[in-house]
Amino acid sequence: MDDQSDGFRRGPPQRLEILTGGGGRRRWPASLKAQIVAESLTPNVTVADIARRHGARSSQVFGWRKDVREGKLALPADVAMSGSHFTPVVIAPPSKCTPRRRPSSESSAIEIEANGIAVRIYDAAEIKLVEAIVRALRA
Repeated sequence: MDDQSDGFRRGPPQRLEILTGGGGRRRWPASLKAQIVAESLTPNVTVADIARRHGARSSQVFGWRKDVREGKLALPADVAMSGSHFTPVVIAPPSKCTPRRRPSSESSAIEIEANGIAVRIYDAAEIKLVEAIVRALRA
C-alpha cells in the first residue's frame, strides 16, 4: 500500500489564532493627516515610507495631499508659511509695461514668472506651445 499524503492532517488544529478588535475603518484626525502630509513634503523622502511609518497607505497620503491642494485640509502653520512646497497664485492688475499687442480685446491671459522671466499666455494659444513654454521654464 502506497501512502501519498498531501500534508493535510485530520484531527484537532495544532494552533488556533483568535483575532480581536473591530477591524473597522481607522479614523484619522485632521491634525495627524496634516502632520503626515507635511512629512511627505520634505525633500528626499518617499510617500510610501512616510505612510508605512504611520500605518497608512500611500494612496491615503496622496489623497490627503490632494485635499491640501484643494483647501480641504490645512497644513501646520510652520509648513504652510514656508512656501517651499506650494506656489501661491497672485492675481494682480496689468502693469504699465504690458505690451499693447493682444490677440483681441476680449482675450484673457495667464502670466507665468519664473527665474526672472515673465511669460504671458493668452487663451487663444495652442496647447502644444504652452506645454513647450512650461517645459522650457522648468529646465
